[in-house]
Amino acid sequence: MRSLHAEWTKLRTLPSTWWLIAGTVLLTVAVGAAATSSLTSHVCPSADACHEDTVKLSLTGVWLSQAVCLVLGALSMGAEYGTGTIHATLAAIPLRWRALSAKATALCLVTAGTGFVAVAIALLTARLILPGNGFDAPSLTDAPTLRAAVGSILILTLVALLGLALATALRDTAAAITLGLGLLFVVPLLTDIINSPTWQHRLQRWAPIPAALSIQATKNLDRLPIAPWPGLGVLAAYAGGLLAVGGVLFRMRDA
Repeated sequence: MRSLHAEWTKLRTLPSTWWLIAGTVLLTVAVGAAATSSLTSHVCPSADACHEDTVKLSLTGVWLSQAVCLVLGALSMGAEYGTGTIHATLAAIPLRWRALSAKATALCLVTAGTGFVAVAIALLTARLILPGNGFDAPSLTDAPTLRAAVGSILILTLVALLGLALATALRDTAAAITLGLGLLFVVPLLTDIINSPTWQHRLQRWAPIPAALSIQATKNLDRLPIAPWPGLGVLAAYAGGLLAVGGVLFRMRDA
């Protein structure tokens, strides 16, 4: 518990942490509100004719706010390498697996709490906007809506762990953020460039974010390239695998 308390203290006293938390909430809510506001009778004559997944639309902001969580995860470890405080951390907690586990746990708690607030406000905002545009507001108690909400929180948390894993392996914040952003955004863009339908389908199933975002779908699930929970499992596999690699390197190398 002392190691967890120490990591929580370091994370909350990092100057950028609170700005990144605020940025996560702001992006999730603002982009979701903009997306739901764009759904009007000029776009679709009626809700029945549109067949729009309003829950997924209201959570559009997660696609951008995940980048902020990636930065938070990378800074939680990269800042220690940048300032040299990693030596003090390892002196206080000689067992490196314990130090990394405590850091990952503190990061997960902060990111999950932030994600809960961001997703809840985004869905509540959609309930205020959509009825005024002639569309049904998403119910907050339906099982598909709850799955999409919980899945979105898990996406933000797993992406933060991905940033932590990359920073642990690379020992450099900028390199971890660059590689992480490429994995999150550049790889999915290949689906629009590649002409092969087969490889487009494979990228949608194997790339972490296109696969994970299937958890937000509440309609037409049979048309998804991968089912919601297996899709989230793809992102979890990336985060867990890279964190394991980072943990091995963390134990093998000098600070």
